[in-house]
Formats: sequence, C-alpha cells, structure tokens
Amino acid sequence: MGHFLVTETLIIELLLIVSLVAMAVRRLRVPYTVALVLVGLLITSQQPGQLELTPELILALFVPPLVFEAAFHIELDQLRDNLIPLLVLAVPGVLLSTLIVGLVVALGTNISLSNALVFGALIAATDPVAVVALFRAMGIPKRLTFLMEGESLFNDGTSIVVFGLALTAALSATGANTGQAGFNLVVALVDFVRISLGGLGIGLGLGWLMSRVIAQLDDYLIETTLTTVLAFGTYLVAEWLHVSGVLAVVAAGIVNGNIGPRGMSPTTRIVLFNFWEYLAFVANSLVFLLIGLDVNVQLLTAHLAPIGVAIGGVLLSRAVIVYGLTWLLNLRWRSIPLAYRHVLFWGGLRGAIGLALALSLPAAIADRELLRVMAFGVVLFTLLAQGTTMQFLLRWLKIGDRPAQVVARETRLGRLLAAQAGVRRLAELHHDGLLSDDVWAGLRDEYRQTSNRLAAEMDQLFAEHADLEREVLLQARREALRAERAALGDALRQGLLSEDVYRQLVREVDRRLEAVALISRATTPPSDASAEKAPDRGSSGHA
Repeated sequence: MGHFLVTETLIIELLLIVSLVAMAVRRLRVPYTVALVLVGLLITSQQPGQLELTPELILALFVPPLVFEAAFHIELDQLRDNLIPLLVLAVPGVLLSTLIVGLVVALGTNISLSNALVFGALIAATDPVAVVALFRAMGIPKRLTFLMEGESLFNDGTSIVVFGLALTAALSATGANTGQAGFNLVVALVDFVRISLGGLGIGLGLGWLMSRVIAQLDDYLIETTLTTVLAFGTYLVAEWLHVSGVLAVVAAGIVNGNIGPRGMSPTTRIVLFNFWEYLAFVANSLVFLLIGLDVNVQLLTAHLAPIGVAIGGVLLSRAVIVYGLTWLLNLRWRSIPLAYRHVLFWGGLRGAIGLALALSLPAAIADRELLRVMAFGVVLFTLLAQGTTMQFLLRWLKIGDRPAQVVARETRLGRLLAAQAGVRRLAELHHDGLLSDDVWAGLRDEYRQTSNRLAAEMDQLFAEHADLEREVLLQARREALRAERAALGDALRQGLLSEDVYRQLVREVDRRLEAVALISRATTPPSDASAEKAPDRGSSGHA
C-alpha cells in the first residue's frame, strides 16, 4: 500500500509540473516539449537518480496512445495523396539512415560496425511533436504538417523492426546468441516483410472489427472505452504474435478514424476527440518530462566527442534522405517544394522511440552504455537546438505567413473588443457614483466614436474580402452552439432536464456543430496552395 501511495504521489507531482510548464510556455516562445525536457534536467540536477525510465514503460504505456491519436486523425484522402513520399521516407529512408549513421559512427569512434548499425537503427525514427505543435500554432500549411506527422508514424514501426534485425546481426557477430544460427541477410529481409506486413494486417483487421462493433452502439462512454481497448490491445496482440505493434496501432488508428466515426453520433465524436486529445497531451508531456529526468548530464559531458560524431551522422543521413529521396520523388510524383524540404530536414527531431530502444539494449552488446549516452545526446541536441530554432526557419522561409487582411481583421477586432471593455468598465464606475455625469458622457462619446470607426473599418474589410466575413460568421455560429451546449449541461446539473431529454437536445446541437464544421471545411481553400506556389528561399531553382 505504501509503494502504491508513493507511485500515486509521483504521478500527481509529474502532472502538476506538466500543467505549470504548459501555463508558463504560453508566455514564452519555447516549444512546450522542449520546456518539459529542460525542467526535467533542472529537477534531476537537484535530485538525481529518482526515476528509472524503462523501454517497457515508453513502448507499452506511452507509444500506443500517441500513435493511435495521430493515426486516428489521418484522412484517407490525405494519405492517398501523400502515400508514396511517406512510404519512401519511412522504409528506404530508415534503411538509408541506419546505414549512413552506422558508417559515420563506426568511422568516427571505436564502436564496431555491427554495433554502430544498431545505433543507426535505434536513432532512425523521427519524433516531430515539438515542431508539429509549433506548426499548428503558426498556421503552417496542412500538407507540410501531414508529411511531418505521417513520416513519423510510419518510420516508428519501421525503425523498431530494423532495430530488431540489426540487434540480431550484432549479437551474431559477437557470438552472444550461441543458440541461434548466424545472421542471414535473406532471412532478415523476409523477417522485415513478415513483421511489418503482419503488424499492418493485424491493425487493419482489429480496426475494422472494432469499427463494426462501434457502429452498433450509441453510448459515448462505451465507444470511447472500446477505442482505448483497441489502441492498447492491438499493440499487445501484435507484440504477442511477434510482429510490429507500432505499425499495428497505426493501421488500427487509421481504419478506426475513417470508418468508426461514420457509425458514431455527433456527441460521441466530440467526446472521443476530446478524450484522445487529452490522453495524447498527458502521454507526450510525461514522456518528455521523463526524458529530462532520466538524463545523466555528467555522463553526457564525459562523452562529447562520440555524441558529436553521432549528431553529425544523424544530420548527414537526414540531409541525404530529405533532399536526395524527395528529389527522386519530384521527378515523377507530386512535387515537394524546396522550402518544405528545408523544414523536413531541420524538423527531423528524435525522441521517445529512440530512447526506448536504447534503453532496451541487452548487456551482451559491447559499448551498450556508450550507445545509450549517444542516443540521449542526439535526442537532447535535436530538441534543444533544432526544436527551438524551427520558428526562425519558418519565418525566414515565409511559410505560414498570414494574409494581410487576416492580420488587419484581428487588429481591428482586438481594438474593438478593448474599446467595448473600456465602455463597460466606465459604465460600472458611473453606476457606482465614481464618475460624474459630465465625465461619463464625454468618455462614453469618445469610446462610441472609436467603436463606430472600427466597426466601419471592419465592414469595409469584409466588403473587400468576403471570405473573412464567412469565417467570422462560422466562428460566431460555433460559439453560439457551444453556449447552447453549456446551457444544457447547466440545466441537467440543476435538475431542470432529465438525462434522456438532455442527450436528445445535445445530439441536436452537436449535429448543428458538425454541419458548421462541414461547411467550414468545404469553403476553406487548400491551406498549402499558396505556400507551394511561393518562391523558395535560398534557391533560385525549381521547387
């Protein structure tokens, strides 16, 4: 009982830290996940050695909700349009990254080639969480965000499969697995295909089956619980059958996210999306906080040279993959602009998967501790160096720059809201007898003139840009419907409505909310159209 209370206290403390950091970064221009790592480093420097970050904890507990939530929101149309570049980056890209990083590490350190390839495989998976959050805040084109997230989804599973094969080869080379035959390249390739396709097959099957079950239900609590069972259960079943659990969760999430919602009520969709958004937020936050808590700063500083070699290998491999493979893709498939490639290169951060694989290295691997230290060093570099400078790269490339009319609308709206707030406060002061009638009348007229001028400017802006007025109208409808939903909830809590009537009325409001969302998507032009037509910075060539 005492151990349980200690664990519960630790979890509450971590969640409190997560909440405080989330509130603090709203005022700072620092990626949220980077701030969590820095806080973790600060805490562990004061009280080292209090946590043990195990691979089972990351892979079995944190990875399924992170992967499922991201896959759940992938639209089949987007996936179909970008499937070829995603597969190229996730399969040949991971293999190339493993080879390049392995060769660089083997040449630059005293680590054997077989063990260096193990390191190349474990560090190959990208984790762009820190930059994707920035993308959404800055309004980065949807296609670029999708490419970044989609590559990470698929290369997570590929990296884990390649890591297993590279580890088998390394153990065979050292004679550590004496009970097994030596490493065979053909067998390894067959295993790669079996593990990958097996994981995808299990995920597709379980995702489709769960979608059929959900279609027969109309209870958001049960349906949300079933998606939770699907996310974690798919991973466990796939791992039990010795195929890729991560790829199984990816496939299950994509299928359930595209088929499942068709059989869900609007209320269930809203609850489900909010639940998975929260779960992914907690999992992401705890992973990056635990990364900072588990880093041994003294050990990192003692191995700066091999860490530098590893960082150089990772950057070199990333450049070859992003610029080389996408150049080949651009010869035949839909072009990926050069500006996007710059972002994909610098946004190739490493994170939870690499650390989990590094921590899972068996004792029989020579230089195991050095490989772990190098993995931590690479992850910290990508988070602290690349994650914090991504916003400057995006600004320099002018990706996500908002149109002048949007900025003008927000500016006028802000001034109008401020003026209205000022009038309300002055009215309160006048009502309380703190302002004389003459002073109140003069200030009121001044504010009225300002408000009328701003309202006229807004009308002129809407007349020149009809899309702005439509956006404001849709936003107003959304806010009004959310207010209706909140009022229904208040009435239920006060006993004015029965549960059945409440659910019926909430469904009606949710259907109207869904209709507004459909209209918004249908009337919004492709978000990356202007970015793909824009000239690329740093190049006069064709994008």
